[in-house]
Amino acid sequence: MAIEGSTNTASRRIRLGMVGGGRDAFIGGVHRIASRIDDRYELVAGAFSSTPEKSKASAADLGVAEDRAYGDYVEMAKREARLKNGIEAVSIVTPNHMHFPVAREFLKRGIHVICDKPLTSTLADARKLAKVAEASGALFVLTHNYTGYPMMRQARDMIAKGELGTIRLVQVEYAQDWLSEKLEDTGQKQAGWRTDPARSGIGGSTGDIGTHAFNLASFVSGLELDSLCADLDSFVEGRQLDDNGHVMMRFSGGAKGMLWCSQVAPGNENALKLRIYGDKGGLEWAQEDPNYLWHAPLGQPKRLLTRNGAGATEASQRLSRVPGGHPEGYLEGFANIYSEAAQAIIAHRDGKPAPDGVMFPGIEEGLAGVAFVTACVESSRRDSAWVKFGNYMRR
Repeated sequence: MAIEGSTNTASRRIRLGMVGGGRDAFIGGVHRIASRIDDRYELVAGAFSSTPEKSKASAADLGVAEDRAYGDYVEMAKREARLKNGIEAVSIVTPNHMHFPVAREFLKRGIHVICDKPLTSTLADARKLAKVAEASGALFVLTHNYTGYPMMRQARDMIAKGELGTIRLVQVEYAQDWLSEKLEDTGQKQAGWRTDPARSGIGGSTGDIGTHAFNLASFVSGLELDSLCADLDSFVEGRQLDDNGHVMMRFSGGAKGMLWCSQVAPGNENALKLRIYGDKGGLEWAQEDPNYLWHAPLGQPKRLLTRNGAGATEASQRLSRVPGGHPEGYLEGFANIYSEAAQAIIAHRDGKPAPDGVMFPGIEEGLAGVAFVTACVESSRRDSAWVKFGNYMRR
């Protein structure tokens, strides 16, 4: 990622804490890698696990000083807020049900929050957190990492400039196969909490990956969802949350959309795909081949746009680190969100506005994600009735 000026020095690194992400956790390691790729953060404190013993062991693994390894997040928030060199930002990488209480503790002390998605496990908590964030004066960043992919910034830019004309159709799908069997009964940690309503919330595949698909479609297209109808299933016997969802969408202005999310689709690993069509052309992109974007101008041959290649827009180039042909993907996309956030945090530190072009998902996108899950679940319970999305976005 292109960085302006000389802010990328040790003295300018953001002092980062982490809640969750200890031993055997998946997403915590991803966040730590992402935070370090552009040398913008230094991990100095954490409450890495639900027990003090595990937290201290994880801190030792990560090179965090013993006196900055906390037994719980409340203790951490209180002490770090008092320290002269306390953390400036905290990464929240816990199961969904802990996002709200953890974020609240740090936000009310003016500490910036970088939170894994979805925003919260319930819509009521999402609405409360939105109010806390607005009152805190601190930044809130939600790591919908796919919005940090350069070719998604390019697609967004092209649509905003009218290259596809009036948008008519949005097709997005996110398919996986890892929950095709009842993995949660084997003791697998990730499957255990992601299929548990008490920790994950009311959405299964809709909350875990459907929120990513919905967020990306909205981010790239620039469209606002008006209403939806959803048909959710739990195909694996005994599973409490949905593992497959089909969602029809109507957008303000007349565009129509379809979203499919599934974690029981054998042969699919992380198959996030987006297709958007207007009256002047279409775009197609697949996350597993993220450096390429197909553009089909109406009546002309399709053309392949490549990351940092011919035809790359400024919006995509500013998030690219290496020349075209050198693949960038998941970790770099995550890192772009962290680096965008870093520029905003440093500007906040200096009492300045964020640099032009800096963007990242925040509290509003998080609220929309939880509203989307809630609307899908309620629609499905009502035999796939159409529901107004705006009813769920009200604070």
